[in-house]
Amino acid sequence: MATRREIRRRIKSISNTAKITKALQTVAASRMRRAQARVAASRPYAEHMRAIVADVSGRSGAETHPLLVQRDIRTVEIVTVGPDRGLAGGLVTNLNRETSRLSEEAGHPVRIVAIGRKTRNFAIRSRLKLVAEYTGMSDNVGIADVSPIARQVLEDYEAEEADVVYLVYTQFISTLRQHPRRLQLLPVIPPEHEQSDTSAPWNYEPDNPEAVLSELLPRYVEFSIYQAMLDGIASFYSAQMIAMSNATDNANELVDELTLIGNKARQAEITKEIAEISGAAEAIRTG
Repeated sequence: MATRREIRRRIKSISNTAKITKALQTVAASRMRRAQARVAASRPYAEHMRAIVADVSGRSGAETHPLLVQRDIRTVEIVTVGPDRGLAGGLVTNLNRETSRLSEEAGHPVRIVAIGRKTRNFAIRSRLKLVAEYTGMSDNVGIADVSPIARQVLEDYEAEEADVVYLVYTQFISTLRQHPRRLQLLPVIPPEHEQSDTSAPWNYEPDNPEAVLSELLPRYVEFSIYQAMLDGIASFYSAQMIAMSNATDNANELVDELTLIGNKARQAEITKEIAEISGAAEAIRTG
């Protein structure tokens, strides 16, 4: 059985850990609120862009655009959006598992574009072909930060180094729910869109679907990656807040248990000392 000194040492160590996890929980909660606000603010724009892509791609002549044409698959490229840090429960594990599952299902050579240190490390450990990595991204990521990634993905596809490109990220649903998701990035699969009978048809300049798509689709790819990164940031801080909250609660419960064990050990020592004193007093009296 551990001595009282060892128990006190463990209580101090665990209490210090609880202070750290509580601080991380507080920081994650603050950053989570800002990240969730950015995700919510970007979704109307994303929905409107999907509606425009659906409308233009459905017009005559658009089906021949290079970014829409399906071709024979020889190489698959996976862009995985992950965090730079851990301590977020099962978020990183679930994301890496989805990447691994997709690479196994591909049935063709796979190339990985890793966004985040955790994704890069997983690709290296799994011996996947890592062709690019983007780490140290700010929580306040902007389109300017995403442009180099989108440009590389488009260049890889246009140069036929990849015949299909998938985007894997963690979709933010709520503070308690985040799920890994895969999305075919290239060739672009136009989203379904039904224009309301009461809304006027859209007019485009120039009045050439392929010319419009040449400007629109690269931005659509770019914004899809941007949206995935915003979702990933919000998901990370939500998962970290929950994980650190659970860790703090577990640490406090362990401190309570150790305190109870320490009190019992102290009572046992006192009882033993009283018994020894009583035994000695009895021996002196009868002696």
